[in-house]
Amino acid sequence: MAIDWANLVSDTLGQFTQSMLPPNIKVPALPQVVTKFIQAASNPDVEFKVLAKIIETDSGLMLELLKHVNSARYGLRTRVCSAQQALSLLGLGTARNLLITVGTKAAIQSRQSRLVNQNCFWMAALQKALFAREIAGLLNTDKDIAFNGALLQDFLLPVLTNELYEQYHEFVQKRDGAELDIWSFEQATFGWDHSLAGACLAKTWNFPDEFICCILFHHEGLEILSHPELARSSVAAVALSALLPDQLRQCEHGLEQLLELEKSWPAFNLRQVAELVDAKQAESGLGIRNEFPLARACEAAFGKSPIEPCASVAAGS
Repeated sequence: MAIDWANLVSDTLGQFTQSMLPPNIKVPALPQVVTKFIQAASNPDVEFKVLAKIIETDSGLMLELLKHVNSARYGLRTRVCSAQQALSLLGLGTARNLLITVGTKAAIQSRQSRLVNQNCFWMAALQKALFAREIAGLLNTDKDIAFNGALLQDFLLPVLTNELYEQYHEFVQKRDGAELDIWSFEQATFGWDHSLAGACLAKTWNFPDEFICCILFHHEGLEILSHPELARSSVAAVALSALLPDQLRQCEHGLEQLLELEKSWPAFNLRQVAELVDAKQAESGLGIRNEFPLARACEAAFGKSPIEPCASVAAGS
């Protein structure tokens, strides 16, 4: 049975709207080109040449689209040189999700955070995205949705931790002396958490409903595997990726939960997936050394060494 994503978003968000966020939060703006592309792509009769012209007005997005389609994963013999060719090859859904991801990342990276190191943040996000893609393969669900949803699951955190610095700095201090997960702290402090806020903003930006659900349910943990609709979806892959360590230590015992999952899911092996993620990250061509490989971080769960994600967050940098 197909999942009614729109109804799921509506029921879960309920009456929560952007107006319920503190007024001092300066919500980032999605690049205008991405907004125009999403609106145009919602027309089932739109032609690729029309969409291509929209992309071509932003050289940065155009470059990212061509870089993606010409990457080794597609194994093309001839390089794609135009937006229209790229759209034809990728398909509308994949291209739209890619542009949403690139545009959102650009909007967030343009903002500074006193608590989150942006380089560490996006490196951890890439690890989660690669992990979610592998899990999606095991679940036989959409790998691209899982990858992009995982990459953006925490996209609003750099903004929130900056605009609400004192409160989130309190979380950093408290979590060192107590077993505290970030969403529990947010709910107790604000009455909402970053998954709810991020999904709400994604809805106002007209993101696809399945994409919104990846953000909305990403802190469900292993419970997502018992959900009657989402257990074998891209949303489940993203929720499992959220158990991985990051600089904010959002989920205190995430790796231990993944080890528990191994016992009941023979197809899943944490060490193997972690090593594959590290290999894929090295092949990503980012030109940035990964100082915190996932396989090394996972050794803590095997009782061999402590996890030491980016330490800069402890200093509030």
